[in-house]
Amino acid sequence: MNLEDYRTLFIAATLGLTLIVAAPALSMVVPVRSGSERFSELWLLGPTHMAEGYQFNVGVGNHMGCSEYYMVYVKFRNQTQPLPDVSDSKPSPLPPLYEFQFFVSDGETWESLLMFEILDASVQGDSMFVGNVSINGVAFSVDCPSMWDSENNGFYYQLFFELWLYNLTSQSLQYHDRFVGIWLSMTVS
Repeated sequence: MNLEDYRTLFIAATLGLTLIVAAPALSMVVPVRSGSERFSELWLLGPTHMAEGYQFNVGVGNHMGCSEYYMVYVKFRNQTQPLPDVSDSKPSPLPPLYEFQFFVSDGETWESLLMFEILDASVQGDSMFVGNVSINGVAFSVDCPSMWDSENNGFYYQLFFELWLYNLTSQSLQYHDRFVGIWLSMTVS
């Protein structure tokens, strides 16, 4: 080996050692994603971020590897109306009453207060009819009947939330295979 070979070897060894020593400091500056799982979270939690209490917050967490554009549809149903089809990745065919649209950076979360109120409900025998629902102060006509549930002793409805994500390839929002809901016991005592 000549002097030039030793110098090249010395520079390469010094550079390698420098990178090894600097790696902990670089990891604080350069984000390193562990694993390749990309996913989004959707939740409906109370004021203390527990599944209890009223008012609720609807929230979304982004773990997709980049900023994403989301939409959350709010829908209302009785016990017999369809939820999203998890086996076919299809949203519920029920019309949305309310929607949230927002961007979330990778690793960040979005959360919004959700206020809802049943404005018009009536009971006649074994049937209940909900005419209007208010979501965040906006009234919506739902015209939704329900039959008495003798197994659970009540009338039940569900407010549920579907997560949609903007797809760059198709340039459209698509159902993102996530939904969450809250059952409402409308039993009159």
